Amino acid sequence: MTDTPARPLGIAMIGYAFMGRAHSQAWRTVAAAFDVPEIARRVIVGRDEDAVAEAAHRLDWEEHSTDWRAVIAREDIDVVDICTPGFLHAEIAIAALEAGKHVLCEKPLANDTAEAEAMVRAAEAATARGQVAALGFTYRRIPALALARQFVQDGKLGEIRQLRAAYLQDWLVDAEAPMSWRLRKESAGSGALGDIGSHAIDQIQHLAGQRVTAVRGRLATLVPERPGPDGPEPVTVDDAAWASLELDGGAVASVEVSRMATGAKNQLTVEVYGTRGALRFDLENPNELWFLDATAPIAQQGYTRVLVTEPEHPYLEAWWPQGHVLGWENAFSNQARDLLVAIRDGQDAPYSPSFRDGLDLQRVLDAVIASDAADGATITL
Repeated sequence: MTDTPARPLGIAMIGYAFMGRAHSQAWRTVAAAFDVPEIARRVIVGRDEDAVAEAAHRLDWEEHSTDWRAVIAREDIDVVDICTPGFLHAEIAIAALEAGKHVLCEKPLANDTAEAEAMVRAAEAATARGQVAALGFTYRRIPALALARQFVQDGKLGEIRQLRAAYLQDWLVDAEAPMSWRLRKESAGSGALGDIGSHAIDQIQHLAGQRVTAVRGRLATLVPERPGPDGPEPVTVDDAAWASLELDGGAVASVEVSRMATGAKNQLTVEVYGTRGALRFDLENPNELWFLDATAPIAQQGYTRVLVTEPEHPYLEAWWPQGHVLGWENAFSNQARDLLVAIRDGQDAPYSPSFRDGLDLQRVLDAVIASDAADGATITL
């Protein structure tokens, strides 16, 4: 593994909008909650000089820059945190890894499989040198979902037969909502499928401990045109997507995602059904996990609400007294903790998911798109 420097680990973050704000919060709070290597929030990077300067001040970074290449060449930078749109991930991540930096890259890994494959090659070469290449599927670090994973691994659900994940939002319901980079294929890769569908599919594979082997999918662009700066522009990605998945352990799963679901603000729901029990989770109630023990007498069966705020629950030993709930942003601090521990402890505490996990998921996303183009035909991975 690479030697951890005696000085604080220098963090550079590229991107300062929505995800940049969330990651900045994590870098500010991680050391207050967890026993981790000391860090320094060295520099935040963006394309707009005035905007990134304001973000550096507001988000408490030492410096700002508009030149990410110069930043990753600096000797006082050890970790590069990539919070840019997906079409920039590959170039920045590969350059940072080749410069000897640890990398945290937001999901999805890339805009297409070819980019993801190149990123994996760079990551595996870097891993051999002792670097960490981490993919940011933050919802794995929500304590209730981490506990759900423990329940499955401990056999509380028995054999996993069926899963369902739906990720629904409504921020694009208004047909007059303006055009953005998330609605252009060249910058976003895909729409709701890649943006929030990637989270749903990652949870299915992560909770089941199984990989997708076959896909049937459908996509829909419900508002085909949006107001742009120079007039109406075509929307070139999906607003909603549906998929049926087959997994290598014999389970089947369904996925539904939409950014047009009126009344759903950030509603990721996950259901897992096994031979001995079942689980339910809803991101709009993030501290709750519902568990059904199917081994109990039938007259006593029913879902039990587990309030995931106890020190014995994943990550909770670092936070507040029992019963004091956590918020959406705490998962980012938990993620930063796991990355810093992986840098410190190497293979004794490997970080997951990896770039290769991201490539595997990109292939699932591509299969959904291919199935839609083939009128819902089954695509085998």
